[in-house]
Amino acid sequence: MNINLENKVGIVTGGALGIGREIVLNFYKDKMKVVIADINEKTGNEFINELNKLSIGQAIFIKTDVSNKKSVENMVKTTIEKFNNIDILVNNAGINIPRLLVDPQGKEEINEEIFDRIISINYKGAYLCAQAVAREMIKAKKGVIINMSSESGLEGSEGQSIYASTKAALYSLTRSWAKEMGKFNIRVVGVAPGILEPTALRSPEYERALAYTRGITVEQLKAGYEKTFIPLGRTGKIKEVADLVSFLASELAGYITGTTINIAGGKTRG
Repeated sequence: MNINLENKVGIVTGGALGIGREIVLNFYKDKMKVVIADINEKTGNEFINELNKLSIGQAIFIKTDVSNKKSVENMVKTTIEKFNNIDILVNNAGINIPRLLVDPQGKEEINEEIFDRIISINYKGAYLCAQAVAREMIKAKKGVIINMSSESGLEGSEGQSIYASTKAALYSLTRSWAKEMGKFNIRVVGVAPGILEPTALRSPEYERALAYTRGITVEQLKAGYEKTFIPLGRTGKIKEVADLVSFLASELAGYITGTTINIAGGKTRG
C-alpha cells in the first residue's frame, strides 16, 4: 500500500529544524503543499530555497510564534489564502531547557521565566494552533491533527520535568480533542519519540545543562544515550519518526484517533 498525500495541505510547526524539518521533507516528497511555520526566519527561508531546487511539491515559509495568538491566526489565514484549505496540522514546535526543581548549588534551577517560556510554546502553542486550524477543518468536515509528544511524557525525565510535563499534557489533549473532533471527521493522534540520533536542536548548551542536572559530564551524557536499555539495541532515526507521521496523516490510518504512538525502540516497555 502506498501513502497517498499528493495535493494535501499540511502545516508543520517548528518545521525548519530537527524532526519538523524531516517531516516537511517527507510531506514535500509526497507532493503535498507544505507550510513551514517556524519562528526562525533565516533557517526557514534557507530550507524553502533547498526545497525549491527539488521542484517536487509546493512549500512556503510563514514566520510564526506559536505562543502568540495573532501570529498563529495570521499563519492560518495566510495558508488558507495560498492553498484554500488545511488537511493536516503537525504540532511539532517545542523547546527544552533543562533545569532542576531545586539546585543546592543555585546554578540551574527552574524559575518562572523558564517555566512560562516552555509552557507557552510546548503547551499553549499546541492549543492555539490546533484551535485555529480546527476551525477551518470543521468547515471542510475533515482533517488530521498530529501532536508531537515524547516518551518522557509518560516516564518523566531527570532535569527536564517541565518539558516532560508539557509532553504528558499532549497525551491528554490528544485523547480529549479526538473525542470532541470525531463528529466532524477530524482525527487527532499523537507521536511520542524516544532517544533519537542527534539533531540541531541538541545544542552544546542543552547538553551542558542536562549533564549538569544529572551530575555527570557531557561526555558521560552522550555515552549514556548508547547505554540506555532499548530492546532494539539502537537509537531511533529522525526519518523513522517522520515516516510514522506520514502514515498517521494518510488515509491508511483512517481509523486511528485518540491515541499516542510511542516510537522508542521498546524503551518504555523494556
